[in-house]
Amino acid sequence: MSAMERIGMTRWTGRVALVTGAASGVGASVADKLVRHGMKVIGCDIQNVKLKAAQEKFSKEDSIKGTFEAFTCDLAKEDDILDMFQHIKSTHGGVDVCINCAAHAKNGPSLLEGATADWRSMLDVNVLGLCICTREAVRQMREKGTDDGHVIHIGSLSSHRVHPDPRIHFYAATKYMVRAVTEGLRQELCEIKSHIRISCVCPGMIRTPFLYSVMPREAVDEFKANNPIIEPEDVADAVIYALHAPPHVQIHDMIIHPI
Repeated sequence: MSAMERIGMTRWTGRVALVTGAASGVGASVADKLVRHGMKVIGCDIQNVKLKAAQEKFSKEDSIKGTFEAFTCDLAKEDDILDMFQHIKSTHGGVDVCINCAAHAKNGPSLLEGATADWRSMLDVNVLGLCICTREAVRQMREKGTDDGHVIHIGSLSSHRVHPDPRIHFYAATKYMVRAVTEGLRQELCEIKSHIRISCVCPGMIRTPFLYSVMPREAVDEFKANNPIIEPEDVADAVIYALHAPPHVQIHDMIIHPI
């Protein structure tokens, strides 16, 4: 284990992290690693049953240093998000880390023929929900004097290039917005001379159920059979790398390609 890893693990032990989309996929893997690194994790998702199962699993492992608390939240609803942050503040004093893993996609909403409702549902979670969570997280960090806090967005390779498949064009547009938001946050935090860090992790195709919301099942199965693919744990490791960097180092934008 490197000196950077030791410092990072010690620095975050006992501190509070919010992980959105924590019921499955990347969010579940990130939450798992943070708990095992000794953090107090609030995992939020709309999938209440899976969240409760994760909470029960962690409560039965005596060797785990951290804790996991399930919080059911619809990130498309601002009132749900604000209620969650009020709970975090009253119960834990506020967040130190916010990992925005939640994402939403609809299969088939091309730019020429897509349904407005499908576009709006993606904007509500992928952009507005992420921005509201980040705004509230940074607000809590500043209120409690956490000047070394960290916000990490899970972006996508689709935020760096537009794939020719029209079924993911609007989804890619939301991920481009996530990259723009990341840079805007960096500038605003620098302007107020804050040391709160902001990072964006942009993976390629990941082996999660989320794939089936983007493309038809047969297309996903064919892709997985003929192409390399990233595991959720790979993305979670990238999140840990960004968190474990020394406080004066910001991992701003990280692309992960499957090879």
